[in-house]
Amino acid sequence: QLQLVESGGGSVQAGGSLRLSCAASGVAPMRNAMGWFRQAPGKEREGVAAIWTGGGDTFYSDSVKGRFTIFLDKAQNTFYLQMNSLKPEDTAMYYCAADSYGGWPLAAKYNFWGKGTQVTVSS
Repeated sequence: QLQLVESGGGSVQAGGSLRLSCAASGVAPMRNAMGWFRQAPGKEREGVAAIWTGGGDTFYSDSVKGRFTIFLDKAQNTFYLQMNSLKPEDTAMYYCAADSYGGWPLAAKYNFWGKGTQVTVSS
């Protein structure tokens, strides 16, 4: 089994930055597809960013492109989401996810999930 634990969420003013971490442990912790998703109250879970651990290819939603960066540290079995120029509309619960195959940007294609970390951006 694979366990994912997020950290780094919090409250920040618009224009600020946060870095989320996702520590992976268990069997084959660095799966091929690792991603970040978010869910705001009353909305569906949406893909934010993903990385293909083999080749390092990255993918971003249009709403965060140019502001967020996903990257990983294989030695630490951890991947990150650096979030800059945060906006109030970025407020959501952020989840990290992993899968052997993935299917960006579909949450349903990821089989392993963390419990989430809250990000709140005030105007």
